[in-house]
Amino acid sequence: MMISAKTREQVRLRANYACEFCGVTETDTGGELTIDHFQPLAKGGNDDPDNLIYCCHRCNQYKQDYWQSSQNDPALWNPRLEPSNVHFLEAEDGTIHPLTQTGSFTIKRLRLNRPPLVAFRLRRKHRDEEIRLLTRYQEIVKLLTQLDTQLSLVTDEQRQLLEEQRELLRLLLGRRI
Repeated sequence: MMISAKTREQVRLRANYACEFCGVTETDTGGELTIDHFQPLAKGGNDDPDNLIYCCHRCNQYKQDYWQSSQNDPALWNPRLEPSNVHFLEAEDGTIHPLTQTGSFTIKRLRLNRPPLVAFRLRRKHRDEEIRLLTRYQEIVKLLTQLDTQLSLVTDEQRQLLEEQRELLRLLLGRRI
């Protein structure tokens, strides 16, 4: 395949450096992923960026040169055209379940419930939850800091009012004597 370095970088950036099928990133795999033709060149595809998919080696290996040759053949999900939630539902245990026939075929063809991917999704869920909790904790700390500042101002204001009351009491008591 003769993909220019510029096109390759555009495809990587468009995919946010992650497999467009399964979601693993370059960081997760320790290197760049592959560029695959959604519609294989041998089956009428071209090098147009809209036909290029950034994917991990496993998804590329399992997809091979599959292309729907007739209306009766199952369709493979195209992540360039539809979001994953149209075809898949991710369960709490990290597995994904089909919502459509395309989803079912894609899960089977790309083996999207292979154990390392399920573990990856669970780690991602835990990381996302940790980030959510950390963000919430930071918000609470910020609010407590603001509250502490306000409490300090109120305490200073109370102290000043008490001083003024004492002075008034001294003045009032001094007149009676």
